[in-house]
Amino acid sequence: MTTSHSKRRFRLYAAAGLAVAAALGLGAYTYVQQRPSALFNALNPKTEIKIGGPFSLIDQNGDTVTDQTLLGKPTVMFFGFTHCPEVCPTTLYEMSLVLEKLGADAGRINTLFVSVDPERDTREALADYLGSFDTHIRALTGPLGEVQRMARAYRVYFRKVPMEGGDYSVDHTALVYLFDAKGRFVNPLNLKQEPEAAAAPIRQLLNPS
Repeated sequence: MTTSHSKRRFRLYAAAGLAVAAALGLGAYTYVQQRPSALFNALNPKTEIKIGGPFSLIDQNGDTVTDQTLLGKPTVMFFGFTHCPEVCPTTLYEMSLVLEKLGADAGRINTLFVSVDPERDTREALADYLGSFDTHIRALTGPLGEVQRMARAYRVYFRKVPMEGGDYSVDHTALVYLFDAKGRFVNPLNLKQEPEAAAAPIRQLLNPS
């Protein structure tokens, strides 16, 4: 990994930590580089967190997706963008491995990649990007204002960062959210485990004891 990519990964995970800290009222939050599990351990399972709310976007096929569309199935959700150099493709690859482990159950959940860069991430661009990952993953995009509204509801931080030559990147929260079939936030999904272990909380939602 290059030094620039290492610094970028730290900024992205740090942003995620700050977003969670704000949601939980934790105040200052220290995130340890190369230890993403620390982010998940910071969440108190007894703390009720209001994450989620109304939104209306389109997927890579042009179909409208809303918060109501997701009801009836557990949902795995990640916010990112197609020009992301490392964190986003890595996360989608890890999500693909989990979906593979789920087998036929992969079709019983909503798996969403929500773009925080709708300026470049058209549905056509998203469709092309998803060709490298599991076919169960749907990508969402739409007007910037609607993406911002959804981000606020889901406690997601993102910010455009200018780069040399007039290009830009986007810093963003790097959490993978897990919701139950009623749209209630359960926990972040820890993809740094083995895929079978990461799939366990999803299986539990699909097959409650």
